[in-house]
Amino acid sequence: MNFELTPRQKEIQLKVREFCAKEVAPRARGYDLKEEFPWEVVEGLKKLGLLGILFPKKYGGLGLDMVSYCLILEELGRADSSVALTVEAHNSLCSSHIFLAGNEQQKKKYIPKLAKGEVLGAWGLTEPGAGSDASGIKTRARQENGHWVLNGSKTFTTQGSVAGIYVLFAHTSEAMNSRSISAFIAEKGMPGLSVGKKEKKMGLRASDTAQLHLVNLKIPKENLLGRPGRAFIDAMNILDAGRVGISGISIGMSRGVVEEGIRWVKERKKQFKISGDSPGLTAAQKLLADLATEIEAARLLMLKSATLLDQGKPYSKEASMSKLFSGELVMKATTQVLDLFGEYGGTFDCPVQKAFRDSKLYQIGEGSSQIQELIISRHLLSE
Repeated sequence: MNFELTPRQKEIQLKVREFCAKEVAPRARGYDLKEEFPWEVVEGLKKLGLLGILFPKKYGGLGLDMVSYCLILEELGRADSSVALTVEAHNSLCSSHIFLAGNEQQKKKYIPKLAKGEVLGAWGLTEPGAGSDASGIKTRARQENGHWVLNGSKTFTTQGSVAGIYVLFAHTSEAMNSRSISAFIAEKGMPGLSVGKKEKKMGLRASDTAQLHLVNLKIPKENLLGRPGRAFIDAMNILDAGRVGISGISIGMSRGVVEEGIRWVKERKKQFKISGDSPGLTAAQKLLADLATEIEAARLLMLKSATLLDQGKPYSKEASMSKLFSGELVMKATTQVLDLFGEYGGTFDCPVQKAFRDSKLYQIGEGSSQIQELIISRHLLSE
């Protein structure tokens, strides 16, 4: 076992950490309060290549491994989980689906635009009646005069109103089950694709989330992504990898709030009854020690699943374990550290309150904790 990062991994980790300190963290509170998409920060992400982290250089990407990707998302999550989600959804969902299932012509046409940040990507799977059960979508696609015509709606689409390229899911046969779902590449401005309600959210207020309406949306036949009826399987593979990445955001958020808790307690040792002469363990000390230990455990679980992915080995169980553990941890960490701040924790001036509001998504997004437990149990019972 080698727990050392490579020089390249350390370099990108430090570069992103510095970028976050200068460009992301100072703007996070303002964007959150205004519920404003952080276009200024996106420009910085483009310059660093962080909108094409996983994709080969021949397509305009950085060509980095999954471990590096997780390290990047941890640093972004520590600074602003809304910005981190923008990077994760763009890379892990839309762009990765095109890279995974697309033919060479589709990759050459779309991946460079996405990797260079010329456009943002969105992934339209979730529907009003189909969340955790993705096979329950109702959107349909039919062939007509050399096009695919889609009718339906999507909800809770990250980057829904700001994206330029969309991956959309629809049934292409009357079976209306997981084996009848296909995926399509759509572009902003195509007739029949419109943005509906932009969601007003408790947390992640600087991350764009919107409904999409598909009304006789005509998509060229060459924009079918992968084989007909294969998209549900592809989506599950996309989500497995996405769960590894999104774990990094949860870990970064947990790390950030614990650092804020340490700073708060150190400045108020008398209030928290911490004395160098006292051998006793205070409640605040125990809380911080336990959370710091769990963060280390969560990071090791994330890096294990990322390494398995990089090595081409099975990692689905480990990905769900990482998502489950880190998602539960970020909710726990933000709640418990917020308690240290007392009444101040109920104000928008408290440095932890934003992470507290943001953290719930990371229990739910890309598969809730209950879904992760179901996946893990299925692996255990089939081994």
